[in-house]
Amino acid sequence: MTSIAIILGSTRPGRRGEGVAKWAYEIARKRTDADFELIDLADHPLPHLDEPMPPAMGQYQNQHTKDWAATISQFDGFVFVTPEYNHSTSGVLKNAIDYLFSEWNNKAMGVVSYGVIGGARAAEHLRLIAGELKMAGVRTNVALSLITDFENFTDFAPSAYQGPALDTLLGEVIAWSEALAPLRKVEDASSDGWR
Repeated sequence: MTSIAIILGSTRPGRRGEGVAKWAYEIARKRTDADFELIDLADHPLPHLDEPMPPAMGQYQNQHTKDWAATISQFDGFVFVTPEYNHSTSGVLKNAIDYLFSEWNNKAMGVVSYGVIGGARAAEHLRLIAGELKMAGVRTNVALSLITDFENFTDFAPSAYQGPALDTLLGEVIAWSEALAPLRKVEDASSDGWR
């Protein structure tokens, strides 16, 4: 069964993303075409990138990196839940992504973003990052506005059309994850330490 991680990309106290990620997970787990797991970066505290070797080398020296690599490697695709901070994604999510390389390769990714204008710029930055890591970004983006999908800018209350949009995104992530499976098998078979 295809396995998809929904990664909550904010660790701030009072974060809006927790409600968003739980909503996405509750919708996702009703599907029967993939297994889903919610990964909260608050449960995976990583210092600022502190590996001496580039992640593409695959020579992780710190236990926190090895643990994070083991978590991410088990998934076939990802849905990133991200706020928009200063026209980009959160620093904690960027840092968590930067720790690894091959664990992201040849997997699909989608974005559920939130912010005043739906977190659109954070989603676009994540797509650029994903491309460098050989992830395939799907077309659909669930963009949640702090104005129309939250009450008083704080309490998550998604508009009715957001649920079907999320379902479309999930279907695309699953389809692309399955389509990329042969590439993951080829890379696993030919890996020689330089990835």
